[in-house]
Amino acid sequence: MREYLLTLCVTVAVTYLLTGPVRKFAIAAGAMPEIRARDVHREPTPRLGGIAMFGGLCAGLLVADHLRNLNGVFELSNEPRALLSGAALIWLIGVLDDKFEIDALIKLGAQMIAAGVMVMQGLTMLWIPVPFIGTVALTQWQGNLLTVALVVITINAVNFVDGLDGLAAGMVCIAACAFFLYGYRIWFGYGIEAAAPATLFAAILMGMCLGFLPHNMHPARIFMGDSGSMLIGLVLAAAAISMTGQVDPDAMALFAGGERNATHAMLPVFMPLVLPLTIIAIPVADLVLAIVRRTWKGQSPFAADRGHLHHRLLELGHSHSRAVLIMYFWSGLIAFGAVAYSVHSTSMWIVLAISALSAVGLILLLLPRFTPRAPRWAEGLVPPRYRHAARAAAAAAEAAAQDASGAEPEPVRPIVAGVSGVNGATAVGPRSRFPDRRKAESTR
Repeated sequence: MREYLLTLCVTVAVTYLLTGPVRKFAIAAGAMPEIRARDVHREPTPRLGGIAMFGGLCAGLLVADHLRNLNGVFELSNEPRALLSGAALIWLIGVLDDKFEIDALIKLGAQMIAAGVMVMQGLTMLWIPVPFIGTVALTQWQGNLLTVALVVITINAVNFVDGLDGLAAGMVCIAACAFFLYGYRIWFGYGIEAAAPATLFAAILMGMCLGFLPHNMHPARIFMGDSGSMLIGLVLAAAAISMTGQVDPDAMALFAGGERNATHAMLPVFMPLVLPLTIIAIPVADLVLAIVRRTWKGQSPFAADRGHLHHRLLELGHSHSRAVLIMYFWSGLIAFGAVAYSVHSTSMWIVLAISALSAVGLILLLLPRFTPRAPRWAEGLVPPRYRHAARAAAAAAEAAAQDASGAEPEPVRPIVAGVSGVNGATAVGPRSRFPDRRKAESTR
């Protein structure tokens, strides 16, 4: 565990320290596209944050290769090299897209090629656990096609959800944390060395996201761009493929006792199949809904719009930060709930806790639909927007001012829900921390 934590800390530090210089490079290179209709930020913001994340990935793999215990992952498996090869290819395509806006079909082809590169180096699915059937061995072509499909779906799911400041990095970080806990349990608890590469990938992925998040939280100073979103999607898919297709379920020796006990014991075997789906459940749901919505309207499935889940949260009235936190909440609930259920599947307390947290999530989701008002005696304990007297006093003051002036008040410029007036520091230089002060006219 100490070596995993060291790898995580090095990845965080390298990614964090590289992001600042990368931002300056992106500004100098002109990687700041104009604001589009579907964007929620107000100022041009540099992309290419994936360069720093790729640097963190390389640093994490390099450090792990020189540690005593994690060095065995590189000696006994070719999966780290396969991951690095596929990640370098998809990262390069992402950098070109952030700068020159590559066509969507070309990016799709590049994603399939990157997945094929990993398959050629051994990172592929050999078998798949199927509930009520058992472990099903896959032929070479079946495993390769299933691997490519899973990589492409995961990459595009993460790319689709990258629409708000800090959303994609935070959700993938939560997913990687849940996957790390599960992989470490399989590796340490069952003594299966084949789970070590997936655990290492999850730890490095956490470090990449944690190191980038301070620069990407609202208001973001830099975006990860496709170079970052496709990269972390590929690393997440590689961890899932390594855990699902490389770990032999028979090595866990779970088939003991009666049929009921064997069924409960098989849950850790099924979890590598279920957990990746639960981790990307929200991004995949967003992806499927976007394809159905665009196809129904007669548009291309790759046509951009403002109908994603995070856009819907903003339309409901959530602020930018609250919409991101709600997406975090649901991602964590699904991912950690699946991990907890795989550990104690017979405990009803886990089911009740997940149900209660789901109810809390629904309340938070629908909170803007109603505006609660505190009782008179509690108005001093709540923010002004929840007080009866504050709204009445503001309305009376506005009416008095209008009557005194005899003119209509200046119309207030509407602001889109969830969007602040600015989006981090300007892309062309530092912003003054104080308002402009005009010099008073002198009477001398």
